[in-house]
Amino acid sequence: MADFSWDVRSPLDRALVAGPYGAQGEAGVTLTEIRNFDLVQVMARRGKAGEMAKAAKTRFGVAAPDKPEAVGAADATLIWSGPDQFLVLSKGGKHTIEALGPIFAGSASLSDQSHARALISVSGEKARAMLAKLSSIDLHPDVFGVGAAAATSMDHTSVTLWRGADRGGQAAFNLLVFATFAESLWHTILDSAAEYGVTIGHSEEF
Repeated sequence: MADFSWDVRSPLDRALVAGPYGAQGEAGVTLTEIRNFDLVQVMARRGKAGEMAKAAKTRFGVAAPDKPEAVGAADATLIWSGPDQFLVLSKGGKHTIEALGPIFAGSASLSDQSHARALISVSGEKARAMLAKLSSIDLHPDVFGVGAAAATSMDHTSVTLWRGADRGGQAAFNLLVFATFAESLWHTILDSAAEYGVTIGHSEEF
């Protein structure tokens, strides 16, 4: 019998070229792919939304989002992804689907999305202007503050978008996109950001 080995690779492994891109000078946009994370979809079973919410509060110490927002816990981020459902984003193996299974047994169905999505962080002075080219979401800070989230589309690609904590006084946004569409969206983002100058990289940290 032949031996098989699975080499987990980033969906942006071929497309991401670290370094500067686009206009010369000080970069207005920073694009960072976040790698090696755990991502679990939690969806309430029929009539069990209340039980799911209680289980989430017990596990994470914060209420699961029941509206479009991202909620930070001590070692995870809970991201609204639709009515009675949310994503658990974490690192270090503490909140894998195996670990969460007993917590939500009977109240929610779980789906491991860790290798099914790519996570892209967008920050910098021109991050909001660049994203406005691709999304119909109003990203003005008065209406899309830190923690705001949306299930939306960019260039006909479904994404989960939320605003993270500011970096260096500038807004930072996070995009979760299905792995099969990640490379296409990545090139679209690069084209949209090129006029502002881009710094490209990847990281193991959020």
